[in-house]
Amino acid sequence: MASRGAYAKGVAKRDEILETALEVIAREGYRGASVKELAEAVGLSQAGLLHYFDSKDELFTAILRKRDEVDSRRFGDLDEKPSLDRMREGFVGIVRHNAEVPGLVQLFSRLAVEAGDPQHPAHDYFVERSAALRGTVADAVARRQQEGGIGDAVDPETIARIIQAVADGLQLQWLQDPTIDMAATVDAVFTLLAAPAAQSSGRDTP
Repeated sequence: MASRGAYAKGVAKRDEILETALEVIAREGYRGASVKELAEAVGLSQAGLLHYFDSKDELFTAILRKRDEVDSRRFGDLDEKPSLDRMREGFVGIVRHNAEVPGLVQLFSRLAVEAGDPQHPAHDYFVERSAALRGTVADAVARRQQEGGIGDAVDPETIARIIQAVADGLQLQWLQDPTIDMAATVDAVFTLLAAPAAQSSGRDTP
């Protein structure tokens, strides 16, 4: 019983660390979120904080996983085969929220580059996250194509990759130029998808 209780306390403390880290990074930015600052925010030493994670990179990867969990609660779980309209609403909502937490966007963008190394702790996170996102988008697009609401000149998987590329690329542009409206631009891509099938495919037009 004691060991089970200790495990539960450890899980709770780890969750507290991640919740607090999200707040600190959103408030102070990625540069202001050193292990030292995060440890102080939860009343631990740096060694005490890293007791719950194997490394700083694993800590930051866990923070991104926690962010996804929080966003799913706030904007809806996009892994539940939503309709294209519902998926659009949730996806654009997340992008709009990201503009309010630049520190987390910085963290995501930096780790995304570093995670190109298969040995990086965040590598599996980005591969799995990207695959899940594309699967959700492609499924919603495929169902709308079957209904005749989207032209079939481009396959669903490619459309999903385009939407993901637009969202990820916009984050990099926005970090350099915060006047960019990421949400409006991503929403415009969905508007293009919603154009009449014949018009979007370029067929049956004079």
